[in-house]
Amino acid sequence: LSDFVRELQPEFLVSAAIQYFSILSVDDQDSVRLLTIEPLVTISTALPTEQVGQYLLTSFRTLCMDKSWRVRYMVAEKFVELTKVMAPHLSKDEVINIFVTFLKDGEAEVRTSICSQIPGFCELVGRDDVLEKIYPQLKELVSDPSQPVRAAFASHVSGLAPLFEKEATHQYLLPLFLRLLKDDFPEVRLNVISKLDKVNSVIGIELLSDQLLPAIMELAEDKQWRVRLAIIEYIPLLATQLGVEFFDEQLTHLCMSWLGDRVYSIREAATRNLKNLTDVFGVEWAKATIIPKILGLSNHPNYLYRMTTIFALTTIMPSLTPEVTEKSVMPALQSLVTDEIPNIRFNVAKAIESMAPVMARNAALRPLLEAPVMPMLTRLTEDLDPDVQFFAKRAITTVSDSMNAAE
Repeated sequence: LSDFVRELQPEFLVSAAIQYFSILSVDDQDSVRLLTIEPLVTISTALPTEQVGQYLLTSFRTLCMDKSWRVRYMVAEKFVELTKVMAPHLSKDEVINIFVTFLKDGEAEVRTSICSQIPGFCELVGRDDVLEKIYPQLKELVSDPSQPVRAAFASHVSGLAPLFEKEATHQYLLPLFLRLLKDDFPEVRLNVISKLDKVNSVIGIELLSDQLLPAIMELAEDKQWRVRLAIIEYIPLLATQLGVEFFDEQLTHLCMSWLGDRVYSIREAATRNLKNLTDVFGVEWAKATIIPKILGLSNHPNYLYRMTTIFALTTIMPSLTPEVTEKSVMPALQSLVTDEIPNIRFNVAKAIESMAPVMARNAALRPLLEAPVMPMLTRLTEDLDPDVQFFAKRAITTVSDSMNAAE
């Protein structure tokens, strides 16, 4: 019906589109009624304001209270769009009451759906009415018995921060975030973390760090690896706001600890995080703060830490100066050429292969490809392990091609 409406001339909207909509919206089958919500949006947007009130207002009210949760779900999903066109014909109190009714709906699916509309609807009605008439019900969603409802709420509640502004965000929203960050369901915690940038831009890093940093530190060791991953991805943003001194004092140790995480995806993200931090704080900071710690891992008795050293150096190298690459990165890789674990040795070859094009394009780094890189690879081609030989030979080809292309 929506596609049909879009093709109609305005003069036929009432005689054709609304007639069909009126019949279908009261059909006995809820599977039919729920499909009328999209046409309701389309028709009400196309009609003049006075005709919306005349022809569609009653249907809107009826569908909001439909006995089928699936119909109410669809209305909730489009509630902001519908409110914008219906608002001239409804009192603000009535619209708010309908919205709050959805927040209290007996079906979790409906409550989940309306959560996506919280920021948009609250912006329409204004902060004062939100705090007085909607906020009490928002507080209830923090402890909703349905995990998907809490997850949806956690994903969207941060969108209220720009509307609430600094003082109200601190007073009303931060307590909700702190409770959500302690939720047993990992997706709830994850959704809060992933949207904290919206809050930070409103209240500033000092309040955020004072109130939320302890919770973030706790989540950095969360048993769910996806939560730990979300924290890692949030760190560069946090770093830009905290500044280098605060970061070194509070978070550097944490960032290094992720390099030894039992989950590969976390270790991989941790290496990317170090590169991003180098881009934020500069090479001198990296040289003094994290490079020594990475190099220390190259002697760790656990081979996974030694492997992580390779990945970290490979990832961070493009952000380093030629001097640091020559004096820190290359010696570390050289020391691992003779590692007792074949996986370590062939990952040295793979690391060199990935770094070669970058080094060849840099005049200061190019000589390093001839020495010490080529002798390292030549030694690896003589390794007893066939996998090490294979990757070493492939790396030699890449180095040669990169050097030729750079000439």
